[in-house]
Amino acid sequence: MSALRFSLRETPPQRLDLSALIPERLADLEMAEILRLSVTTTRQPLCVGDVFTVHPGKADEVVIAGGSAWFDEVGAGMTRGTLSVEGEVGARAGRGMQGGRLLVRGDAGVFAASGMRGGEIEIGGNVGAFLAAPGPGERLGMAGGLVVVRGNAGARAGDRLRRGVIVIEGDTGDEPASRMLAGTLIVCGQAGARAGYLMRRGTLVAARAAPLPTFVPTGSADQVFRALLARAIAAVSPDAAALLGETLARFGGDVATLGKGEMFIRVGQIAATG
Repeated sequence: MSALRFSLRETPPQRLDLSALIPERLADLEMAEILRLSVTTTRQPLCVGDVFTVHPGKADEVVIAGGSAWFDEVGAGMTRGTLSVEGEVGARAGRGMQGGRLLVRGDAGVFAASGMRGGEIEIGGNVGAFLAAPGPGERLGMAGGLVVVRGNAGARAGDRLRRGVIVIEGDTGDEPASRMLAGTLIVCGQAGARAGYLMRRGTLVAARAAPLPTFVPTGSADQVFRALLARAIAAVSPDAAALLGETLARFGGDVATLGKGEMFIRVGQIAATG
């Protein structure tokens, strides 16, 4: 049996909350019940049947055909199965995920993977600011799982990261790995200004970066650590695995705070802080 498929009829008239379209929520519902699920966020009441044509299929594999920057909360709270979006999504994609796999073939908005605790997210395009960061009023960011971004990321990627692995195959905005507590952030391109700002623990790997003055050189990178990490992520990101195999310089910091974090930068690509 094929996947349960939601085909977008036309551009939505307002922002939509698509958190209900996850495998565990849909598994026990009849078609009539699925069509009545609310996707309302703002101006007027809307249900699934108002926005999508639904094609029956296996609920453990859900496909949303057609994307929109107004598709918020896609994959939020997901614990199992697979959810694929054939296009872009809006804010908070994969928020609070605990398991399963979310595949976005386009761009994603702000706060993707916020509060994530498990599972996998792959974003085929770019992602907005605050990737895997805590939401307003929250203390901790992502606490487990794997996130791979094929494009660029906005500012504050990995803010207050607690656990898990984030791979960004492009560049980042300012302050990647800010206030990091643990976990790993890999940037295959240029890490933005003030990388690792107020980092306490954790690991930031970047092809190009300008360490803050509060990061101190500590010699060459640990080859055993790099080899193990490269092996673990090679299947999902050959670019990141290749970066880990290069000659990297190691910096410790941020000594303006606890200072037990580490930053690895490709030798010859270490810029001076402006």
